[in-house]
Amino acid sequence: MVGLGMIFEETYRPFFEQAHARGVYDPAFGLLQVPLLAVASRTGSRAEAYRKDAGSKIAPFVSFSGPDAIGRLLESEVDFVCVASPDDRHFEAAIRSLKAGKHVLIEKPSVLTLGELDSLDKASLEHGVLAKVVYHKLLDPDHKKLRTLVADGELQHVNTGYCTLLEPKSISGGQFAEWITGRNPGTYVAVHYIKLIDFTFGGRLKSVSCTGQRGIVGTADGPTWDSTQLRLVYGYADGREAAFDIHTSWVTPDNFPGYVDQEVQFRFDNGVWNAHSRKRGIECTVEGRTPFTRKININNHYNGSFLEPWGERSQRGYGIEVLERFVREVAHVEHGGPPAERPGRLHTARQLAYNDISADRQTVAAVQAMEAILSRHAAGSPNCVVEVDHALGGLVLLTPGSSQPEVLYSGKVCAEQGAR
Repeated sequence: MVGLGMIFEETYRPFFEQAHARGVYDPAFGLLQVPLLAVASRTGSRAEAYRKDAGSKIAPFVSFSGPDAIGRLLESEVDFVCVASPDDRHFEAAIRSLKAGKHVLIEKPSVLTLGELDSLDKASLEHGVLAKVVYHKLLDPDHKKLRTLVADGELQHVNTGYCTLLEPKSISGGQFAEWITGRNPGTYVAVHYIKLIDFTFGGRLKSVSCTGQRGIVGTADGPTWDSTQLRLVYGYADGREAAFDIHTSWVTPDNFPGYVDQEVQFRFDNGVWNAHSRKRGIECTVEGRTPFTRKININNHYNGSFLEPWGERSQRGYGIEVLERFVREVAHVEHGGPPAERPGRLHTARQLAYNDISADRQTVAAVQAMEAILSRHAAGSPNCVVEVDHALGGLVLLTPGSSQPEVLYSGKVCAEQGAR
């Protein structure tokens, strides 16, 4: 495990503790033990706190810290590595793990540039291992139902989309304060919706534009963003286009009734899909606790702690389910049949477009474009647009008032046009 911050506490920790207690079973590979063997972090303090708090809920693990914590972790007998460090540190941990012959699971966004993505994809192929990305919102029951209706043709041809995700100030000012300088909430959370749009509707990404606001997390003229408004334009095989707007923020007041405010709307030729995270759930008020130590609106679908009817304590949700799914994919590759058939099983696992690094091109392209646009905005050139698979290159940034396009990525982004 690389990184033991908030996401580890919310999802990886309960998964590893449940796997320690029960293992992971499938008729194809039997019962496997999945111990957490080693962790890497900058100081090791969180690892020691976790070791003390978890007690017998977890197997004994080795904690590596300091400048070469990842290198020492890779020398231990681990089979796969989970990367949950800040997003601008993903690439180094992932590429070193792949080159060491380890399967890798990376928190979204996988990486920040297509060049880095190309390197990860190449390394995973050369070393015969999986490189996967966590997009847990694809496992949200509402989003799975949306994709089902689209795949079955009940909802026909998306026209427009709007997505928003607002997070509290405690995220930007507390949990992420250590690494937030120069960052933006779009890269952190808009990427969930970029992937949802890309995976659900297919098509070819054509252009990216973005603006945003500053002045709360950082200075009003600095590189750190409070909120962003991203627009993606996709083209489809029939010659039609759809525009998607994704608004994100991490400066919502901490006394907001929900952990986050998430809403999506997609308009189709023959229908409309609306979803709201708080409206689908429940409200709970506890004197002296809500809405600070416990939120009024609770998302029990993503991650919830429960007392089961039979008296057992459990923690489950699609945020944990997505991790178990990755472990099952690795287990099928390594233990799902004769060793001679491993290349075929590896190929099958790599075809899963919901999480494989090879299917992340348009999502990473949107992230790289957004970051470049915001960087130019902070430097005094707002309203830039990035065109995808332009005549000059895969990602080409166009600045208002300038006749000199800037090539951000020279290779081709989209293999072909048309829905998956």
